[in-house]
Amino acid sequence: MSTWQSYIKEYQNYLRLERGLSKNTIENYTFDIEKLVLFLNQHDIKVSPIQISEETVQQFIYEISSKVNARSQSRVISGLKSFFNYLVFEDYRKETPLELIEVPKTGRKLPDTLATEEIDALISAIDLSTPEGERNRAMLETLYSCGLRVSELVGLKISDLFFEEGFIKITGKGNKQRFVPVGGSTIKYITSYMNLIRVHYTVQKGHEDTLFLNRRGRQLTRAMVFTIIKDLAVKINLNKTISPHTFRHSFATHLLENGADLRSIQLMLGHESITTTEVYMHLDRKFLSEVLNNYHPRK
Repeated sequence: MSTWQSYIKEYQNYLRLERGLSKNTIENYTFDIEKLVLFLNQHDIKVSPIQISEETVQQFIYEISSKVNARSQSRVISGLKSFFNYLVFEDYRKETPLELIEVPKTGRKLPDTLATEEIDALISAIDLSTPEGERNRAMLETLYSCGLRVSELVGLKISDLFFEEGFIKITGKGNKQRFVPVGGSTIKYITSYMNLIRVHYTVQKGHEDTLFLNRRGRQLTRAMVFTIIKDLAVKINLNKTISPHTFRHSFATHLLENGADLRSIQLMLGHESITTTEVYMHLDRKFLSEVLNNYHPRK
């Protein structure tokens, strides 16, 4: 299957250099192709990306459809479409083997939103008697009050903090930078963590500017932030499926509910397109009619 690896490598270079995609996004794209490679290995089908037929791809999709939901299935199909379109674009193939494969209709599923009280309860459940507790409180406050992606949170640098101006600089997808406003209480928690906890860490080489460190003085992993949040949810018996992204989602939803406009939310979230931000317009009709009654001149 080395031929697959060489084509995958070329594709990754294309995504990085031509499309300017981040390491995480490229990993996600590649993950879908590797699932197909694994399927070929398991069934002892020896075929290269250039020769693989529509029937074989169909067989693979049929097999995964019995194991994953429609949403995951459609993600795998779109990941494969992107790879084979690239091969066609580079003249390796005449056409894509996914031409006639339908993407299942899923509708856009929204993650659970946390109420302000639930966010308060999660943060209150943090054990502040440990050094990690102070760090975790500062992290969750930053995650929620700035609406960050988890990768943006763990990658945050001390040199990105512009507290006097009331902003932090975020490096988002595709290395795009944006400035996000940061509130007084979040500034207080971050400063307290830096002055009381972080100063006592033995910082590893290359992590001197990283804001949130693990016990070994290195940048935290995204998985670690997931674990911290999952453990707190268990601690307060929160019966919701939550992740770091839930805080970002709640940030946008609460802003919208309190009257912020979509364009401002788009800028703070770092969405390239307003249509991505419009996902947050899932608020109930009652709220929207209240907005109309309060703000329309002919109410």
